[in-house]
Amino acid sequence: MKNNPSAPERPRILTGLRANSNLTIANYLGAILPMARLAKKHKDTHDIFMFVPDLHSFTTPIDHDTLYQNAIQNLAFYVAAGAIGLKNDHVRVYRQSYVSPHAELTWILDCFTYMGELSRMTQFKDKAGLNAEDKTQSKEFFAYVKQRLKGFKDQFLEGFYAEDLKDVMAKLKNESVSVGLFNYPVLMVADILLYSATYIPLGDDQKQHLELTRDLAMRVNEKFKDIFPDGVFPVVPADWKTQLKFAGLDQGLRIRSLRNPTKKMSKSDADPAGYISLSEEPKSAAKKIMAATTDSEGVIRFDWKAQPGVTNLMQILALLQDRDVHDVITQWQGKTRYGDLKKAVADEISTFLTDFQKKLTEVDTNKLLAKLEADEVYAREVAGAQLLRVQQAVGLRPRP
Repeated sequence: MKNNPSAPERPRILTGLRANSNLTIANYLGAILPMARLAKKHKDTHDIFMFVPDLHSFTTPIDHDTLYQNAIQNLAFYVAAGAIGLKNDHVRVYRQSYVSPHAELTWILDCFTYMGELSRMTQFKDKAGLNAEDKTQSKEFFAYVKQRLKGFKDQFLEGFYAEDLKDVMAKLKNESVSVGLFNYPVLMVADILLYSATYIPLGDDQKQHLELTRDLAMRVNEKFKDIFPDGVFPVVPADWKTQLKFAGLDQGLRIRSLRNPTKKMSKSDADPAGYISLSEEPKSAAKKIMAATTDSEGVIRFDWKAQPGVTNLMQILALLQDRDVHDVITQWQGKTRYGDLKKAVADEISTFLTDFQKKLTEVDTNKLLAKLEADEVYAREVAGAQLLRVQQAVGLRPRP
């Protein structure tokens, strides 16, 4: 093994999926399938790290009794999809909670992260009920908050915008919003920087998190450049456009709800007709596609703003058929029978689930656990080497 795993010989790709709940076709099409294709395409040129972010899993309420087993089950999904080969050394798999540097680096990075940066995270606002259209507090309320904070040093509010503070102070009275939900983007930054990952396949709802990762890496590198001229973090992840180009996408991928196509597909959707789980009966999944919300336009067009339902179906069809979305658009654009498009997608979904669920039953759990435990040893070595570099920079360990 190299003396400095924080400066890898080959570029690294990193990805992860939360361990709670059953996964949906959105998880498969938006994360597992692209990762399987990237792993196959770059197996001779890149090292790939796949992990289960189990520490992220309870930033919102979950069933803790099933968390451990769900982590194993979700990795089995990766194996069934061909993203993980149980004998492939170039693909490393591990659980976040089994590699302690994740937690320690998060705390260190917390001390270099501004509250304003986190309060502006769209996912946090969505999950905490801090939507832009829900701003109900008056200017008088913000003036009151400022008065109560009077006397604090100016740097306390560094990076804090007035609108952010107003929203957060107004809404975080809700005790169900955890500090973990507010802080988890920093843990995500640690997940990436510990492994010197250049490429991180992400949905477009994660763009802000990538930007935060790059900002924090460069901020820490600049602060301690006298200690590590090559950077405390020698590898800063590629920017968003480069990420999309590497993944072969024109824009971030986001599979929408079948019932409300203005929102992403999620297992937490109150309406089960809005999502399809990977364990769902193929016939049930096909029925959901046939009942998917479209529009009254009467003409099939690929237009996320005007026709998100129809566009979502074409995107799903392209991914399931492993075709360029522009080919699917050419085939369907201008046609007037929505039912024909739905039938084509329903047939693909049914065939996919039948085949995938068969492969899932063939996954050898004992071999998966053996690989998992071996790769976690390697992950601890890599992450530990990067953490030591950070500890030296901030003065927790003797500097080189």
